Amino acid sequence: MRNQTSEQLHQMRLHTMAAAFKEECERPNQSELAFEDRFALLVEREWLFRENRKTGARLKAARLKHHATIEDLDFRAPRGLDKSVILSLANCQWIRNRHNVIVTGPTGIGKSYLAEALTNKACREGYTAGYYRSPRFFQELAIARGDGSYAVLLKKLAKTDLLVIDDWGLAPLDAAERRDLLEVMEDRYGVRSTLFTSQYPITTWHELIGEPTLADAILDRIVHNAHKIALVGDESLRKTRSNLTDVAH
Repeated sequence: MRNQTSEQLHQMRLHTMAAAFKEECERPNQSELAFEDRFALLVEREWLFRENRKTGARLKAARLKHHATIEDLDFRAPRGLDKSVILSLANCQWIRNRHNVIVTGPTGIGKSYLAEALTNKACREGYTAGYYRSPRFFQELAIARGDGSYAVLLKKLAKTDLLVIDDWGLAPLDAAERRDLLEVMEDRYGVRSTLFTSQYPITTWHELIGEPTLADAILDRIVHNAHKIALVGDESLRKTRSNLTDVAH
């Protein structure tokens, strides 16, 4: 009977549950737990395995560069990172409310790491995410426009729970990029959440976008429902954490 049950579990692709069933059958003092409790343990093993696999798939699809987590954030560095604000964002209520997040500050201060940590937490909470550096984001849209997959990419971006655009504003937008960004934000406004990081304060974004009418429309969909985090600091965290030794030649 045990072999038959194990085989049926494998046929139903409940492989983790089958392994747990085998362990439970071999465990001494089986009578210490009621049948319902023992069965619950088997179900929980299979459920945890599937949830972990789904989380792994979401993290892989997000294309994060580093294994950044909320738990590993350094709140000791003097850069204006408010722990209470970050922990409130870590519960992902802002994603449930379809709000945006904007992180600004000088280069090397930890904007990208913070963005990746929030994205990692979103994936662990069951949300899909897509992480792009700004140049690559617009490049992929341009390629999609050229090969006929533009509508498919827009649909994919519109369905992603959290879209992250890192290093926004490295260069002023051209006409095509302005239209692309407006299309993306029009699909997402009030429906999905978007996270931007930028070296430039929000007050300069209108000029970076360029054309005033489109800039007004784009910023209206980005800024007005956004949580804003302005990091400060004179020295790059990349520099302070480097183990390299300066050698005078």
